Amino acid sequence: MMRTLRKKMRKITELQTEERFKLSFLSYPVLCLSFPAAGSQQRVTPTGQSRNKVALKPGHSLLDWIRLTKSGRDLTGLRGRLIEVTEEELKKHNTRNDCWTCIRGMVYNVSAYMDFHPGGEEELMRAAGIDSTDLFDQVHRWVNYESMLKECLVGRMAVKPNPALQAQTEKTESTHMNGLSVPSPLRQEPLPAPLPAKDHRPRYDWFQTDGTVNIVVHTKRKIPSVGCAVVDLQDDTLRVDILLGKMSYLLYWRLSSEVQGSVDVQTAHSIGKVQVCLHKSVKEKWTKVGQPLEHHDTFIQCKDRELFYRECVLVSKTDVTHDTQVLRLQLPPGSHMQVPVGRHVYLKTSLQGTDVVKPYTPVDQTLIPPSRSSAEMASDLHLMIKMYPDGLLTSHLANLPIGSSLSVGGPEGSFTMRILRDVTHLYMLAAGTGFTPMARLIRLAFQDLTSIRKTKLMFFNRQERDILWCSQLDELCSKEERFEVEYVLSERADSWKGRRGRIDACMLQNFLERPEDSKCLVCVCGPTGFTELAVQLVKELDFSEEEIHIFQG
Repeated sequence: MMRTLRKKMRKITELQTEERFKLSFLSYPVLCLSFPAAGSQQRVTPTGQSRNKVALKPGHSLLDWIRLTKSGRDLTGLRGRLIEVTEEELKKHNTRNDCWTCIRGMVYNVSAYMDFHPGGEEELMRAAGIDSTDLFDQVHRWVNYESMLKECLVGRMAVKPNPALQAQTEKTESTHMNGLSVPSPLRQEPLPAPLPAKDHRPRYDWFQTDGTVNIVVHTKRKIPSVGCAVVDLQDDTLRVDILLGKMSYLLYWRLSSEVQGSVDVQTAHSIGKVQVCLHKSVKEKWTKVGQPLEHHDTFIQCKDRELFYRECVLVSKTDVTHDTQVLRLQLPPGSHMQVPVGRHVYLKTSLQGTDVVKPYTPVDQTLIPPSRSSAEMASDLHLMIKMYPDGLLTSHLANLPIGSSLSVGGPEGSFTMRILRDVTHLYMLAAGTGFTPMARLIRLAFQDLTSIRKTKLMFFNRQERDILWCSQLDELCSKEERFEVEYVLSERADSWKGRRGRIDACMLQNFLERPEDSKCLVCVCGPTGFTELAVQLVKELDFSEEEIHIFQG
């Protein structure tokens, strides 16, 4: 009888977990080759690149995988030996029960991971017996595969010498995994693309006073009022990353002399100028900013730039709903981060000896934030996170005491202001925590986008208590005649007088207006099933691919 009862309870738990899995916009971080093109967990992607996830069998969660890797079981089939793998040998291991793949010169036996992969066996088999680095970078280049698969490491790929790489004078230091050095990278950050006739590449100058060193970046374009500069002063190194649409301009030095531990950043938006001010520890004349480090003064696509992490401090937690909080993270004194609208950052922490990484889209402190200085805004990061009791990372965050440290990487993402150019009617379809990328977009629409005549949000949730920032949305609606919000609940409640049900053609037909002389943009964000159905319905209303953008979860 007790056995039957345990089976029933386990079945109920599995169904509840599966339902949360389907409704969750922020999934747990794993090696997932089915993730959309490089950019983010909450990124804008072309329509049709939806996330393909499968329901995992009981006992095959991320935590279960970590337990398996710690169990001492031989996951490689080589009894601890590390070998050099030729291309011919790699090709032989291309079946379900004998699946090897190569990522950045290192070969892994991923056979044991098949049932743990949320993209399903079919997706993982795409990487069987081949160098899957390109495939991996297209979909989830940020995933901490070295930590996730370290017990699956077969060995190093036998690489033929590449004369082009040998000719390069600068080499990165080798990293090590399980005592095995990684071969010289075959995929270094690409060189800047050939410039058009008119040089649109940013440039920098520097000057000094008795007490300061100032670096001035001329971006040669207007930049958003929310900024685009990410500055990190760590010990004796200075890293300045200017995010310009899909491109990244990086300055990186080991400084000539010691400076104080804080930086000042000023931005002239209309002329596209960013100035970084360092304060000298000793009033002496510098002959140069410092020694250039790897990839200094390069201008490449953001997706090709290596992720950079800094240690932030958790300073507060604010309840938003019964299961959602805004975590306020304070950047270190030497860091200054202006996260462009629509971009996300990565939280990284070590749990049970494994690095767990997950992306989140920042929000402002409130939807209608109080007046405060730009310096204060740049020093804090606000992340709206739904806490799952059985979630590996979120359960850790829920119990994390104030004052604890978290590694924050990025920002990253493919959303650019260009898609909003000349838009007159901005429509947003959000489900659950799919609201997070919409929050800053709403504020941006009223602050900087003078062309927008109407902004409308249709917000889908299960229950009334799940609606994020409901009172603030209502307040904005009452203050701003150009803004409308409509709530839709999927679970019945006698007290609810608003719209009920799930997204369908009828409700969208009335919601998505297309006045004459208008330019419309429909942004969609939510669980995969919601997103796919919403996009299909919007297209059926004669909205084109160019008029639809997905923040894909």
